[in-house]
Formats: sequence, C-alpha cells, structure tokens
Amino acid sequence: MNKIAELIVKLKWPIILAVVALTVFFGMQLKNISINSDVLSSLPDDDPVAKLYKDIGDKYGGNAMGMIVLETDDVFKTEVLEHVKQITDSLKITDGISTVTSLTDIIDIKTSEFGLEIGKLVDEYELPQTQKELDSLKAYVYSKDMYSGSIVSEDGTATLIMFTMLDEADKQAVAADVKNKVEQMNLPEKVYFGGLPMMMNDVADLIMADIIWLLPIVFILIALILFLSFRTARGVIMPLLTAGISVVWTLGLMQVLGYQLTMISNNIPIILLAVGSAYTIHVLNRINQTFDNDRKKAIIKAMAYIFIPVILAAVTTAIGFVSFVFGAYLTMIRDFGLFTSLGTLFALLLSLFFVPAVISALSLYKKDISEEQHNSTQKNDFLSSKVLRPLVNLLFHHPKYTLSAWGLLIVLSIGGMFLITTSVNMAEYFKEDNPTRISEDVMQNKFGGSQPVFVVFKGDIQSPEVLNMMIKTGDYMEQYPEISTTQSIADLVEEMNNAMGEGKKIPATKEKIEQLWFLLDGQDILSQLITDELDEGIIQSKFASSDSKEMSDFVKYMDKYIKENSTEDCQISITGMPSVYVRMNESLLSSQASSLIIAILMVLIIVGLMLRSFSKGVYATIPIIVTIAILFGFMGYAGIALDIATVLVASIALGIGIDYSIHVITHFNHSLKETGDINKALEDTIMISGKAIVINVVSVAAGFLVLLFSQMVPLQNFGLLVALSMIGSGLGALTLLPVVLILANRKKQITVK
Repeated sequence: MNKIAELIVKLKWPIILAVVALTVFFGMQLKNISINSDVLSSLPDDDPVAKLYKDIGDKYGGNAMGMIVLETDDVFKTEVLEHVKQITDSLKITDGISTVTSLTDIIDIKTSEFGLEIGKLVDEYELPQTQKELDSLKAYVYSKDMYSGSIVSEDGTATLIMFTMLDEADKQAVAADVKNKVEQMNLPEKVYFGGLPMMMNDVADLIMADIIWLLPIVFILIALILFLSFRTARGVIMPLLTAGISVVWTLGLMQVLGYQLTMISNNIPIILLAVGSAYTIHVLNRINQTFDNDRKKAIIKAMAYIFIPVILAAVTTAIGFVSFVFGAYLTMIRDFGLFTSLGTLFALLLSLFFVPAVISALSLYKKDISEEQHNSTQKNDFLSSKVLRPLVNLLFHHPKYTLSAWGLLIVLSIGGMFLITTSVNMAEYFKEDNPTRISEDVMQNKFGGSQPVFVVFKGDIQSPEVLNMMIKTGDYMEQYPEISTTQSIADLVEEMNNAMGEGKKIPATKEKIEQLWFLLDGQDILSQLITDELDEGIIQSKFASSDSKEMSDFVKYMDKYIKENSTEDCQISITGMPSVYVRMNESLLSSQASSLIIAILMVLIIVGLMLRSFSKGVYATIPIIVTIAILFGFMGYAGIALDIATVLVASIALGIGIDYSIHVITHFNHSLKETGDINKALEDTIMISGKAIVINVVSVAAGFLVLLFSQMVPLQNFGLLVALSMIGSGLGALTLLPVVLILANRKKQITVK
C-alpha cells in the first residue's frame, strides 16, 4: 500500500490530466441522453406474457392504446361532436398512429330499407345539427351495448377517443405529439389523456424534471453538510467533485454503450452524488488525522492506511448493486445495478487516486498544524464532544441496554414484514393530484379503465365453434366486476345476424358466417380483431382497477377458464397489462429474495477474505441485516408497497450500509494490535472513524431524502427508505457492532474503562 501511495503522489499530474480528459469525453456524450419509460420493454424478450403482448402489437396494428376523454355537461351537442371529429381527424394524420375510434368514426351495423347496412355511427360530413337529430343519436347510442359505457359514458357527460400506435413507432414521441396537438386546439371541454403511451410520456417528463431540479438540491444540501462537518473548502469541494465526475462518467458510458435512462436508472445521479462522496470523506478524514512535517509522507501514510478499508467499502457497495444483475428479472433493474456498480467503482478510483493527487499537487495538506493542536480542537468539536464521547460512555457502561433496544426493534419489525404489499401499476406511481393520475381515475369511472386486455383465439375464425367460444369467453369476462365491456369479431357477426332478423347469435353454419363476413370486407376494424389468414382473432377489453391483488385475481380467474375451455381446434391464451403487471409483480418478490441472498453471500465472502476472518465478515453483516429486517417491518406498518423502486432498497442498504461496519472493524483491529486494549481500541475507533461515519450517514441520508420532493411516488418512498436504512446501518455500526466486538474479544481485554 505504501508503494501504491508513493506512486500516486509521484504521478499526480498524469492522474489529474487523465481524469480531466475522460471527464471531457464522457461529458460530451451527455447531450445524447434519452429516456425509456416503457415498462413492457423491461420484461425479457423470452417472457411468454411479454412475447404474446408484443405479438398482438405485430399482428393487430399495435398494442399501445392511447385514450383522450372529452368531458362536458352533455356530449350530444353539435359543437362537441365537431370537436370530437377535429381530434379524430388530427390523430388520423399523425405519424405512428394506426387506428382511431371515436363517436364520429366507429363502425355501425343496422338494417335499412335496402337491407343490412354497415357504415359509420354518424356521417362525419353531415353531423347532427337539430335537437331532434341529436336526441335520436343519443337514443340509438344507448340502445347499443357496443357504444354505451364504451365510447360514451353512461351519464352522457364524457366521450372517449381511442387510438392505437404502430408497434414500431416511437411511442413517447407520438404521445407527446398527440398531447401537443390537442392542447393547441384550446377546446372548451375538459380534456384528459390516458392509456399506457400517454403515461409513458408523462413519466419521461417527470424523470427529466426530477433530474433537472432535484440534482442541484442534493448537491447544495450535501455541500452544506460537508462544510459544517469539515469547515474547509477542501472538505466540501473534493467529495462533491469526485462524486460529480463519477456521475458524468457513468451517464456518459451509458450513452456510449447505447443504454437509456429509465424510471429506475434516473436515480443513478442522485445515488452516486450521495454515495460517491462517501469514499472521499473517509480519505479526507484520514488525511486530517495523519500528521508529519513532510507533506508527502503524511499523505502517503494516510493513503496506505485507508486504501484497504475504502476499497472494501466500495466493493461491498458495488456488490449490493451487482446483485441486481444476477438476481433481478426486469432488465431495467439489471441495467440499474450494472451502471450504479460501475459508478461506485469510478467514485472509488477517483477517491484513491485523483483526490490525493490533487491534494499533493495543490499543496492542500496543512503541515503547520501539530497533532497536539488538532487534539485540542477535537475536544471542542461538537460532533466529538456532544455525540461520539457520550456514545462511547454508553457502550462501555450499558452494553446490555444497547442489545435490548435492538432486540426489541427486531421483534416489532417481524410483525410488520407480514403486512408488506406489492404494486406495479404505473397509475399509482403518480401523486393523487397529478393530472395523469386524475385522468386515470376518469378513465376508470367513466369507461372501465385504460389497461388493455387481450384474449387470443387460434383456430378457424369463421367456424361457429370458435366464434361461439369468443362469445362465451366475452360473457365470462364481463361477469368479473373490473371488466365492463368486450369486443371481438364474434360480436360483429352477432350484430349482423341480428340485423338480418336471425336473432343475436352466431349462425349455425360456416357458410352463413361467410356470407355475413363478405359484407365486412374493407372495414378498418377487421385488422384490429383478426389476422389476414383468418386463423387467429382476439377479444379486446379494458381492466378498471389498478389494485395489484385485483389484477392477480383476474388473471387467475381467466387462467382457470382458459385451462378448462381451450381445445386443439380453439387454443385460448390471455395477455394485456394486467397479465404484464402480475408478471412484474411476481418478479419483484423473486428479485427481492434472490438479489438480497446473492448480496449477503458475496459480502460475507469478500469481507471475510479481505479481513482474513470469516467471523469478522459475519460481525460486519450483523448491523445491516438487522437494519434490513427493521426496514421491512417499517414498510409493512407504513403501508409502503414493494414496487420497482423500493425493491432495490434492501440490497442497496446492504451494499452501502456495510461500509460503516467495515470501517469500524478495520479501525478496531488496527488499534487493538497497537494498544492491546479493547476499550482503548474501541474508543479510538468511534472517536476517529465514527466522525467520518456520522458525516457520511448525514450527507447520504440527506441526499436521498431530497427524493421526497420527487413527482413520482415510488421514488419518494425509495428516498425515504434508503435514508432510514443509512441511519439504521450507521447506528448499528456505532452501537450494535461495538457491543458484538466487545463480546467477541472479551478474553483479549486488558484494562477496563
């Protein structure tokens, strides 16, 4: 370590120039940052639910369904119909949109004096003008199941315009274009935007907004804490500089490798700013504690000591993130783990090489302060005299109280663990007063939700057996409270048969079906419901609830039916957003368990190897495992669900929180070898390393608490939980771990304080 430290001081200028060059290169890549808020893309390509959902998009003109609701006192007014037509026409010529369905452009099947007539519900070129015509349209709409509650709300105060995006379209760009066009119309009605593509666009906007205004707040807050802690410009600038450079390198590397920011990886800058500064804090703290008349020798001595504990702390933190690469099911979580771990290693390298190089090059080490002067200052230091000294006295005189307090917290937390729920619905990621959340509520209340459901039927679509199975399945689906309406080719055939006077049913023979089918040729709606080869068709529907349990119950409800009714001639399968969300929900639980187990095992092995003692590896993990247990209990009692953001917390808490234990054990071992006195070793550890730990805990926790001001609910919960885990793991390292070390080393104790 001495040789490496000497080399760093010797090569200080090449190191500084290399860091500057890399920062400029990666900084230039930041202009290309893009955001991917599509949750579906985070499912692996070989996932059966995701694959079937994507197949729907390929075969039926897209699976991404956007919705626009116009709300007014009465939909059946000429000016309202004109506005519906205006939006419909605009959507039809928007690039990336394949189909549009609205009150002014929807298929209608009826009889006339000329026989069966298939056309549009209203003539878009001659909209109803008189009150009599409007009343007639209203009566007709409410007489048809395919319109009432589907295209017009049952109370007549809202109408729905649905559009489907092409599968290959840039959905976020199309959604932004649609929203911009409609807003520029300045319509007098209340306008709501819903559906997954519109939510994806809103999420992307919120992600960028969070980065733009939260990152500076984190920066300023950590700077303030560092200033109050170190009282020097170096103590503020160096930790923030290394953390900032690691952020630039990480985001720049993401762009070079073709990765996008997601609703998870947008946390990376804030995490690295909070976590990346930690290693520099420990380096600076050790340099401050090392004295020598020769500036270079002092820096070399400090770096030789701090190298191993800082490397160990960073490696274990990186392991917490890397565990997602191996343990997570969703690709967005795996990508997050990969790049956050790389960012952590960047921060480590900068702390160990760049920081001492800058201090040495710019002569920032104050050699004129003697060790006696420093110790005198330390005695009057608030943190040392008011926090750490009382803590030392408490541990030496009342160790049983410490163990009892932690034991009580664990017992209470066990009950909370059983109350934890899961949540993956994107609508719940927005605050209740957010326009997107309000729009989703309107969709649910007026039109049965915005989450598409697709039931796929493989077989001869023109056969009575398959069409009757579609009708039977649609009826079965509508018995479920969260499904209000369904639509399939079978419904159209029934409507046509009824219009012909044969009753609302599927004709008994294929020949009669083919005769009716001939009249449907050329209708736009066919491409949305059947394949060109007529060997596959779908039922389209919408699911109303955003509750994870409701979605899970519905999928089970349908799976049971499909298993009982699917045959070789009519193979049935289901997909859609409830199925996708249930799949993601299941993956959250498995990801939480697997990533946490992987992280704990890897940390145990690495800490044990580097400290050359498996038992010390176990000691180091005790405080953080206890903290994680308490964290889960808190989530249960506080009603914080396990979602795509909070599922990260336990492994992150393990990776970051273990650092504090490592610094305590490393310092304790070093002091114990020098003094042979366990109490003196523990006192030195808490008074010296404890100061850096407290500063670190406060700065990291404060950085994450800034996420409470995020516009997205999961990120608010994420910030709160990580902050609590940092406080818990810091307290554990400074209270629970010392008691464990006292008990483990009691035979070595020479003197009693």
